[in-house]
Amino acid sequence: MITVAASKTRATTPAEPAKCQTCKGSGEVSRTVHVGRKRRPVGRQTGICLACLGSGEATD
Repeated sequence: MITVAASKTRATTPAEPAKCQTCKGSGEVSRTVHVGRKRRPVGRQTGICLACLGSGEATD
């Protein structure tokens, strides 16, 4: 009886999706908050990235 070794195939791991360029993959972006008539900056406010809708993955 002849035994033939089965060829092993490697399980390929799926490639990670590309990170969003706008938020650098974090899903959040910061904007400067301005107040007063002279529109002076007083701080920063974070919110979800509108390019990836907070997922951190590039859409295209």
